[in-house]
Amino acid sequence: MSFALGVVLFAAALLLSVAWHECGHMWAAQATGMKVRRYFVGFGPTVWSTRRGETEYGLKALPLGGFCDIAGMTPYDEIADADRPRAMYLQKPWKRLVVLFAGPAQNFILGFVLVIVVGAIWGLPNISQDPVPATVAQTSCVPSSTTYSDSAEPVSAPCSGTGPAGAAGLQPGDTIVAVNGQSVSDFSEVSPLIGQGTGPVDLTVQRGGEQLNFTITPEPSTVVVNSAGETTTEQTAKVGITFDPPPSITHYDGLAVIPGAFAFTGDLFVATWDALLSLPSKVSALWTAVTGGERAADTPVSVYGASVMGGQAAERGAWSIFLMLLISINFFLGLFNLVPLLPLDGGHMAIVGYEKARNTVRGWFGRAAGGPVDYLKLMPITYAVVVVMGGFMVLTLTADIVNPIKIF
Repeated sequence: MSFALGVVLFAAALLLSVAWHECGHMWAAQATGMKVRRYFVGFGPTVWSTRRGETEYGLKALPLGGFCDIAGMTPYDEIADADRPRAMYLQKPWKRLVVLFAGPAQNFILGFVLVIVVGAIWGLPNISQDPVPATVAQTSCVPSSTTYSDSAEPVSAPCSGTGPAGAAGLQPGDTIVAVNGQSVSDFSEVSPLIGQGTGPVDLTVQRGGEQLNFTITPEPSTVVVNSAGETTTEQTAKVGITFDPPPSITHYDGLAVIPGAFAFTGDLFVATWDALLSLPSKVSALWTAVTGGERAADTPVSVYGASVMGGQAAERGAWSIFLMLLISINFFLGLFNLVPLLPLDGGHMAIVGYEKARNTVRGWFGRAAGGPVDYLKLMPITYAVVVVMGGFMVLTLTADIVNPIKIF
């Protein structure tokens, strides 16, 4: 029951996020003197509506988003003669840009507020992509096995001795810069490189201003993972090195959460931008997931998939994860809408920018400003973008149905 309620709650939160996005467009349009004819949550037949002033507000039957109808968004928009001076396409460029950017800005604002909430209650995860040097915190013996589970600290089998790294002469404070000649810049790169070998490994270490080389023979170790009722076992090799990475969660006292939220938001913008740029490369990974292969954890999810993940978080009472999912989607929704392609907000903003630049150049040569961009000429490109986006959404939805991501 808690899972189902979590799915419904997360889907409702996504719907409200879209409605909040459209509020940004509406409020900015009203503030700049444009006419907002309708603001609706959902699509399809009208369930309820009311009119306040010149705007009709209401709910539609299909809760799949929402829209804000601003008079004269394009020259082809039907508009009453009395409202024509207020048509959006006839307004000054800065007004049009403010209205178009206000939607994504609402997603960023909502995301930032939720970041503060999460930080104040649970703390914020460390998502910085800055590499953490592989500086040895201590050396130790190698346990024959280590068991990991969802809800408990790792449990290692008893062991004794100095371990291969300590016996070879590694010391706390040494920074590993290469494994078998392959350079490493982050501590997380070391263990996989050591574990995948079958014999001695060569470690290049920076100690003070000196660079040292060590040849170490790893010892076998078994990694047992208990997750979601399933147990997996993997054989690996270790040399007995412990690193001291930054804490996975940073907790804040009082108003310290505000600067922490700004820093986290900056890291999240970078991560979201990278995810946006990597979308085309995820097509093959999604196809692999649909055709029976392993579902990569960094592949995109649909609204359905995100709602299921939200349900998983609610089922376990992991409300911080629930809200972090919602935060991530709001930042992605905001950035994605700024992509300069129609029918996205960024596409309309690009047209405004083009018209402004074109008219500026014409003014340099004493020529009158040109007319509005002919949207009909851009329709083939718009349709192509819609088809590509639709196909990607179908592929993502299919992957979420047949091979969903499990966050626990």
